[in-house]
Amino acid sequence: MIRPEPGELQELVRELHRQGTPWLPAGLASRLDWGAAVAPCTVVSCGALSGIREHSPGDFTVTVGAGTPLEELQEALAPHRQWLAIDPPFATASSAVPGLGLGQPTAPGQGQGSIGGLVARGLAGGYRERYLGVRDQLIGLRLLRADGVEAMAGGKVVKNVAGYDLMRLLCGSWGSLGLITEVTLRTLPLPPQRRGLLLSGPVAALMAWSSALLRSGITPERLDLWSPALAAAAGQEPAPLLLVGLASVSAVNLEAQMAVLDESLGGSGESAEAGAGGVSMRSCGARELATLLTWGRQAQPVLPAPADAGAASITPNPDSEPAAWLLRLGVSPDRGADLLAHPLLAERPVNLAAGSGLALAWADAGLQPERVQELRLHCRELGGHLTVLRRPAGADPAGAAALPAWEDAPSRLMIEAIKARFDPKRQLAPGRLPGVARPELAPA
Repeated sequence: MIRPEPGELQELVRELHRQGTPWLPAGLASRLDWGAAVAPCTVVSCGALSGIREHSPGDFTVTVGAGTPLEELQEALAPHRQWLAIDPPFATASSAVPGLGLGQPTAPGQGQGSIGGLVARGLAGGYRERYLGVRDQLIGLRLLRADGVEAMAGGKVVKNVAGYDLMRLLCGSWGSLGLITEVTLRTLPLPPQRRGLLLSGPVAALMAWSSALLRSGITPERLDLWSPALAAAAGQEPAPLLLVGLASVSAVNLEAQMAVLDESLGGSGESAEAGAGGVSMRSCGARELATLLTWGRQAQPVLPAPADAGAASITPNPDSEPAAWLLRLGVSPDRGADLLAHPLLAERPVNLAAGSGLALAWADAGLQPERVQELRLHCRELGGHLTVLRRPAGADPAGAAALPAWEDAPSRLMIEAIKARFDPKRQLAPGRLPGVARPELAPA
């Protein structure tokens, strides 16, 4: 892996282009094993392109180098009572929570990755329910093409409509179109008041309750439906759990929302017995909510804990191996219960964003690729999709070929045409092109 200084990067890319050398754009190189496997190539990290270039608190915009760790940026925005309304990516170590200072990553910034990597993967978590996804936070970016030519898309103001919308084209490109060097993002006020609701009950009843909530006048920050395995790992009852995140600028308004939701279940105060549909509810404060959200991004076994330990005292085992499989599932929200009914997901940790139908599921190395393919077919029958974000290290290449990270998209021909214009030599991320199961490699 090469980690050039900012002044050396463009000339390095030009030289790689002249030599026809395949290379992979990277941020902090913390998730190189995600997505489709790449052919042997040079990894070029933009980790040296870090730091805030410009922050306009009054305009709620920030421009940063692509190698800036997400955690570092959130910490810089917090004194201005602002934040990026973006979920940290799936992690194998505890991550800091903006504005609350919870969590201690194994290395500064490594657990959450870089801003450029976050944009390149284009994955959105539970905050998408209220704030939309990464692509919707983008205002502008700079990039280096495969030939070393610098390009720019968008601008530095929210109301920017000039030119082609290349920002969203690069978002989710997985390094296949260029190396992102600088990003301008929209910031939001950090909500001063946060509360959570934990609802337990049958999956169908929880999904019906979340659908009713979305039709109401209340706008939650997130609606995360956890499988029993994930709930148990976080120190909760091993049963389906719906985590509702609420936020407001007013404590009075927040209490009013809580009262309306409690009444809808026939509850009475902080803890409600099973009400409509066998759903029970209890509220939780901001710190417990933040800890639970961190747990929703974990994949390590827990340390032994006392029987009366709460979620705030449950911690991952730092000596354990992270989950070998990480799967991203997507169905329409009304098919979420059908998705979770699949036997493969019944006893495994699953975190489903009930409002969008997007889910993360993880498993150990004992899971066979054939079973993952069964789950992919199940998602397809439900009108959805499955992406293999991570697979066991040292997996059989034949198995990887039989189970591609993603399937061919309906727009495959257009994707390949765009790739040909951006990277005619097919140097970038060889073997990895989102929307194309088996992209063509450059001639040897």
